[in-house]
Amino acid sequence: MNQIKRLSSTDSGFTAALEEIISFESAHDTAVDSIVSEILANVKKRGDVALLEYTRHFDHLDAASISELELPKKDLLQALQNLPTIQREALEQASERVRTFHKEQLEQSWSYTEPDGTLLGQKITPIDRVGLYVPGGKASYPSTVLMNAIPAKVAGVNELIMVVPTPKNKKSDLVLAAAMICKVDRVFTIGGAQAIGALAYGTNTIPKVDKLVGPGNAYVAAAKRQVFGVVGIDMVAGPSEILVICDGKTNPDWIAMDLFSQAEHDELAQAILLSPDAEFIKSVEESITRHIDRMSRKTIICSSLENRGALIQVRSLNEACDIANHIAPEHLELSVEEPEKWVDKIRHAGSIFLGRYTSEALGDYCAGPNHVLPTSRTARFSSSLGVYDFQKRSNLIQASKQGAAKLGAIASILANGEGLQAHAMSAEYRYKENS
Repeated sequence: MNQIKRLSSTDSGFTAALEEIISFESAHDTAVDSIVSEILANVKKRGDVALLEYTRHFDHLDAASISELELPKKDLLQALQNLPTIQREALEQASERVRTFHKEQLEQSWSYTEPDGTLLGQKITPIDRVGLYVPGGKASYPSTVLMNAIPAKVAGVNELIMVVPTPKNKKSDLVLAAAMICKVDRVFTIGGAQAIGALAYGTNTIPKVDKLVGPGNAYVAAAKRQVFGVVGIDMVAGPSEILVICDGKTNPDWIAMDLFSQAEHDELAQAILLSPDAEFIKSVEESITRHIDRMSRKTIICSSLENRGALIQVRSLNEACDIANHIAPEHLELSVEEPEKWVDKIRHAGSIFLGRYTSEALGDYCAGPNHVLPTSRTARFSSSLGVYDFQKRSNLIQASKQGAAKLGAIASILANGEGLQAHAMSAEYRYKENS
């Protein structure tokens, strides 16, 4: 591979060089958008018929009806039973850890009563029906099922409908087993923008959902963007990112592999190391060179590291934290002594991994916290997927007679100030006639 970029925060052009590395425009491919628009319109208009046509064309899967593409529970159970014991136990252990963590996120309804008897509060209710998109075909992602389905079920979602493409009818036992463990209600073997359209608009067979979650390719991402507003969506995620802050005392092989772990996702993935120790950075670079040839996804890793990777020498760990807050990475590793001392300095990150032994890979699969995280610097204003994404909050207001008089007078003044006479009179009627 060509050399990964080496930068120093003392370089005169450092800021511009860093911006070039971290900038990622999730450019809308107009050709993709056009194709997706046509697919969505066709599914909205022709429903199951269009869905069957697209499934035959893209997945080479022939079916007389969409009902034939719905997997019965016995198939999910069979997939679970087909797994080698070691895989089944790993799935079960990971799911239990994810479930335990997300139970802590449950929000409860609350209210309080003011001295005059007026009640104010908030009612928490789950979303009724959610659609989960799970990628299929080239790879299988049971972790996607765990991280999306479990918080939905913990939140109390009544019906969770999963769609997963199975090109040429090739199914993943791991994905289907995960659906069984997570108590997914219905599974359809459909995918692509057409599956997003079916869930967003509903067909004769597939019910319309209220929210869509789960990752996908450029066509799926474009479809999610286009149906947003008709249904809710989780996010439109960009390429994976990892930022490692290291004091120079961690095994450099560990850090090199942590950088590889994100670079292997995608040629556009980002992997950056910040360290004040120049010799350590050199050791990590040597480790990258030493290990790259034995990586099964070498080509992808090389492209990622060459185009969007960087090894950056900083003045201090304090400066590293400042740079990290500017980057606002999806994954941030604090591979330092006393990581709890430094975590307070981090304001923007999707997930923070504390200490030398906490690899980002643990968070991807089994630590417990969600791996669906904000990318492309959106950690500045958004958070990981969680139970709260599957719950709604409704305000509660119950005015007593005294409260109606006190609040009505305030509302009347403000409404008249805005020129909204009916608003003012609506409030006044409740107390003027009884005064």
